[in-house]
Amino acid sequence: MRGLLIAVLACLAIGTVIFSIAYFHYQHVVDDRLAAGPIFASESQIYAAPREVRPGQKLTAASIAADLRRVNYNGNPQLGTFKLTGDTIFIKPGPESYHSTDGATINTADGVVQSITAENGAALAAYDLEPQLITALSADANRTKRRLVSYQDIPPRMVQAVTAIEDRRFFEHSGIDFVRIGKCAVQDILSQRMSCGGSTLTQQLARGFFLSPQKHIVRKLKEILITFQLEARFNKQQIFEMYANEINLGQRGSYAINGFGQAAQTYFGKPLRQLDTAECALLAGMIQSPSRLNPYRHPERAMARRNVVLDSMVDTGALTAAEASRYKAEPIRLTPSNIDASEAPYFVDLVHDQLVKKVGDQDLSHQNLRIYTSLDPDLQSAATEAVEVGMKNVDELVRRKHRNRKGEIVGDITYPQVALIALNPHTGQVLALVGGRNYGVSQLDHALAERPTGSIFKPFVYATAFNTSLNGTQLGDSGGVFTAITQLNDDPQDFGTDGKPYMPGNFVRGEYPGMVTAVTALEHSLNIATIALAQQAGYGNVAALARSAGILNARATPSVAIGTYNATPLEMAGAYTVFANNGVHLDPWLLASVRNSNGDIVADYAPQARQVLDPRVAYLTHSLLEDVMNYGTGSTARARGFTAPAAGKTGTEHDAWFAGYTSNLLCIVWVGNDDYTDIKLQGADAAAPIWAEFMNRAIKLPQYSDVKSFTPPPGISIVSLDKTSNLLADGSCPNDYNVAFLDGTAPQNYCSQMGENPQNFIQRLFGIGGNKTAPPPNSQTAPQAPHQYAPAPAPAPHAPPVDNAPETQEAKPKKKNFFQKLFGGGGDKGKQSQSDEPPQ
Repeated sequence: MRGLLIAVLACLAIGTVIFSIAYFHYQHVVDDRLAAGPIFASESQIYAAPREVRPGQKLTAASIAADLRRVNYNGNPQLGTFKLTGDTIFIKPGPESYHSTDGATINTADGVVQSITAENGAALAAYDLEPQLITALSADANRTKRRLVSYQDIPPRMVQAVTAIEDRRFFEHSGIDFVRIGKCAVQDILSQRMSCGGSTLTQQLARGFFLSPQKHIVRKLKEILITFQLEARFNKQQIFEMYANEINLGQRGSYAINGFGQAAQTYFGKPLRQLDTAECALLAGMIQSPSRLNPYRHPERAMARRNVVLDSMVDTGALTAAEASRYKAEPIRLTPSNIDASEAPYFVDLVHDQLVKKVGDQDLSHQNLRIYTSLDPDLQSAATEAVEVGMKNVDELVRRKHRNRKGEIVGDITYPQVALIALNPHTGQVLALVGGRNYGVSQLDHALAERPTGSIFKPFVYATAFNTSLNGTQLGDSGGVFTAITQLNDDPQDFGTDGKPYMPGNFVRGEYPGMVTAVTALEHSLNIATIALAQQAGYGNVAALARSAGILNARATPSVAIGTYNATPLEMAGAYTVFANNGVHLDPWLLASVRNSNGDIVADYAPQARQVLDPRVAYLTHSLLEDVMNYGTGSTARARGFTAPAAGKTGTEHDAWFAGYTSNLLCIVWVGNDDYTDIKLQGADAAAPIWAEFMNRAIKLPQYSDVKSFTPPPGISIVSLDKTSNLLADGSCPNDYNVAFLDGTAPQNYCSQMGENPQNFIQRLFGIGGNKTAPPPNSQTAPQAPHQYAPAPAPAPHAPPVDNAPETQEAKPKKKNFFQKLFGGGGDKGKQSQSDEPPQ
């Protein structure tokens, strides 16, 4: 007995020594982890743009209060407070607000904002609300999303639900629940299965922070040692808070969802503190197996597990049986599962990339930065919904092309990708961005993919031609300055250079209407007429204007006129600001401000703007684009129910495009295949319906509902012309339409005078007399041609060298001889040849 006692004591002594050594060893492990910084890296938060409230908007005081609750006003007085009294709301930002601490009172009536008054009594034209949090940037390489919460932010029901199902004696034991371990051991022996889990919340936390996921006896011993360390260093509230921020609760797209704060936003679309008992029970139930119990994929399993948690809460006394029955009867109400709509992941990735370039990756990962962006969450949701609806239509069009006469699908189908960018055309602010049809499937941002622009490039050809009219330059053989009714030749022509033929066709093969007006050529997107105009205006001038508008790949060749050079959808959105913003180009921007946790400014970013076109030229081109929308290839948008004043252009070049804008919103839609194969769909069929779907949603939002008609700048006249003769319309010619002209360039005669001054034989023979367009008055003082008015900027460092092509014609059209003029023949009307130029 003595020997046995000595052996036992020796074993205890040796065990104590080993335990002490191991305990202090893991004390250093915990120390090192804590010394590296806070338990959770100070993740940077990304915020949307402030929502602007203006008198006249369709908003109620209650809806404004709901927005403020969403950003935690009143919940966090340091951020801000509000007081709602009937139809009036008083807002007072706190010291941590994005804004200054100036408050305001907003008065509403009948669902409309009536007035906004500052604290000092001054009337305000607008007031910005606190920006909404979009998401937190991942601080590690594992693409984790987490919204940190304090113990005070966690609803008591959440604590009760978690402890009831995971660790009922959490607030009583010292880290290891020996009673539960004993019960589990007996249960496993009786069932002959190792299914009972005896780990406490602290043990689960120890595993999550310090250990690998592999299960073995050594890891279990390490887990127990670290558990003792955590219990010795932190109180129960601190341990539960760490657990609440660390626990994994599923996957969203390519991101892991960690913590109850992020899970509440992901699954229910609201802050954790706003969850009800049934919602708390659902999240607590998911801890067991987040993937198997995902409520989006397996709602029946999730509901069954939720009800188990509610029963457990009855067992612990947190609920009565009657309360549990009431909560069991509740359906699961989840926020829409589209991650693209709620968190704008392509937008966030682009913000992250820009921030790394500007402030560095280390600063992003280890500073609690507040990043304020350009995003409008409401518009982002509208964009995502429009893409989802529109791509179903595109997919059906693709399937039709693969069906045989029996209706069976033949061959492999490649379903196209999509990008949508929405800007404020007067600030360059990127309000919404969709970079693909499903972020969870593909994180490739197609808004940044370089693709041939197709016919959405053509307006730059017409703008270049209008540029020449500012100083009275006559264009080619037209006999006058360029206007919307200048006649262009759309017959087949050879635009070859350097001895190489280039004879493009129109999109509809075999359709060559001959001489057409410029407005008709753009309305129907005629390739040959547009290239002929580019030739007359100078390919070098066209390319230079395009580069100054941000289309850096444009080059001085005939095919530049029909958009064979690449640009990204984001670049094209910036390029179109030239037409929507009085000739001023705005670089699209996403970042507004970066601030630290105290609200101090780390960096502010100002948008870049430059005048590219004379405002008159911008409006003349815009006027043609209005006609495209109303009468031409863009009328698909009108057929889809979009009736507000707008301008736009379709594009088709392997891919499908639509570019269009209203007075307060510009949107570009691209649809194409990742493998660069031709989708064989027109922009009017694939891209324009998505644009219309988006804009119909956008104009229902208060901030975009006040769409206005476009106003011409000084120096532009709107003239009514007869459609048949293109002369001034009067009562005798009721079939008329409106055309914008540079002052002094409109026709002088009326349609009723057509028979008064007929051309004689000699005039018809030599093309003189008649009703030519006169040069504008005072042409000597008008702004100069595009290179002098708006020189192309130096190329960006990544751009190829800029051409120094002459502004003169590079391949003059062939002159007709005497007999061709007399009888109307000649030219290369019947020729067809091959060329190195890419076909349209």
